Amino acid sequence: QVQVVESGGGLVQPGGSLRLSCVVSTSRTDIRVMGWYHQAPGKQREMVASIAGSASTNYVDSVKGRFTISRGNTGNTVYLQMNNLKPEDTGVYYCIAQAGWSTLQTYWGHGTQVTVSS
Repeated sequence: QVQVVESGGGLVQPGGSLRLSCVVSTSRTDIRVMGWYHQAPGKQREMVASIAGSASTNYVDSVKGRFTISRGNTGNTVYLQMNNLKPEDTGVYYCIAQAGWSTLQTYWGHGTQVTVSS
């Protein structure tokens, strides 16, 4: 059983910052990758950032230099620091956790809404 819960969304003005948090509750000890997806209104969900282990990160080009993904000390928490937010960053942000070795299983949270508007 794996439960993924996001928090930290909200309304922010353009240029502002938000920090999203995600906690994965599980007895599994093989959570290998954690990440964040963004779904803008009327668009498909896309990967924003991911982290494998504690330091191997990957970002979509549109957020490089603005967003930072990091993993907590327990390994089952992941954060997304979002700076210099733009209106196009508006949408629902979903946290994922991927577990396993030969085959990765992906678990999704229910999402947290981020609205960037003046």
